[in-house]
Amino acid sequence: MALKAILYKADLQIADMDRHVYGNHALTIARHPSETDERMMTRVLAYALYAQEGIAFTKGLFDVNEPEVWVKDLTGEIRLWIDLGQPDEARIRRACSRADQVVVLCYSSGCEVWWKQIAGKLTRFANLTVLRLPAGTSQALATLAGRNMRLQCLVQDGEIWINTDTASVAVKLRALQSAS
Repeated sequence: MALKAILYKADLQIADMDRHVYGNHALTIARHPSETDERMMTRVLAYALYAQEGIAFTKGLFDVNEPEVWVKDLTGEIRLWIDLGQPDEARIRRACSRADQVVVLCYSSGCEVWWKQIAGKLTRFANLTVLRLPAGTSQALATLAGRNMRLQCLVQDGEIWINTDTASVAVKLRALQSAS
């Protein structure tokens, strides 16, 4: 018998002063049985950082042909493709050909080794951004996870904070590659 997803609810308030994006989002997050709190909260972070009209969580781990988060326009075209972890070169290449913009958010301690192995093969993709989230930060985000969450994401002057009523995590992303 296959294991089912565990549903999490998040009330996410976003105040992104750098992009002038503000809003409240009632999210239902289907957590794959093999997914960790760290990965799930990294997905929530990606959603918060790129929130815009048309953004949605996808089937993710349930469907290997979809990213974790995407933005589609009204015609169904993929405008933004967000992957997590350390996808292989072929997956990133396919994503860059399918979407206007691709973001890879690497969050584990092996990011540097992974990036050194594939960086040279990806420089030609002008629509690719690769960000590194330090392992300590992603682990701190995992401590905020709960079945019913109230989260606030504040972005101001390049600084990112994810807060709950009782805890706060400063998020420092490092760009390994930026889209042109």
